[in-house]
Amino acid sequence: MTSNKRIGLYFGTFNPIHIGHLVIANYMVEFSDLDEIWMVVTPHNPHKKKSTLLEDNHRLTMVRIALEDYPKLKASTVEFDLPQPNYTINTLVHLEEKHPDLDFCLIMGEDNLKSFHKWKNYQVILDRYAIYCYPRISEGVVETQFNDHPKITKVNAPIMEISSTFIRNGITSGKNIRPMLPYEVWKYIDEMNFYK
Repeated sequence: MTSNKRIGLYFGTFNPIHIGHLVIANYMVEFSDLDEIWMVVTPHNPHKKKSTLLEDNHRLTMVRIALEDYPKLKASTVEFDLPQPNYTINTLVHLEEKHPDLDFCLIMGEDNLKSFHKWKNYQVILDRYAIYCYPRISEGVVETQFNDHPKITKVNAPIMEISSTFIRNGITSGKNIRPMLPYEVWKYIDEMNFYK
């Protein structure tokens, strides 16, 4: 009896995707029991005006080109088709219905784990899905209930203190941020004149 493939879901706006995302996703897939990581591109919330957020298809394109050399990492548009505003629990249930042969797990940074008790249906998520948590430098503490939880695995991935905001601001102010982006992504941003 073969066990189901384990898929880690790494959610983000990826505006833009950068080497920090890649380092963490690749570390998760190589040094844990996950078989694949799906980078779930979060769509623009139509109820929020966020001028700094690129259109969904541009962010998706950047994720796709960033992952070309990583067969275990895949871009996912699952949330593009779900009603907005969407909650993680809905995405998980939807994926489970579409792919009953796969086991889905959640990947989150420690900063998200600190506010996880405020998520919609967080208890249901915890009962039904494993969570893989990577370290981040952030304020606040993780709730005691999550500290030695059997469903939460702390993965000792490198701490990446690069943010998409930092990259966008760097581009806007004319800095060279090329080392922080996969080359093809940098080229795409440059050719499209994004964030300038």
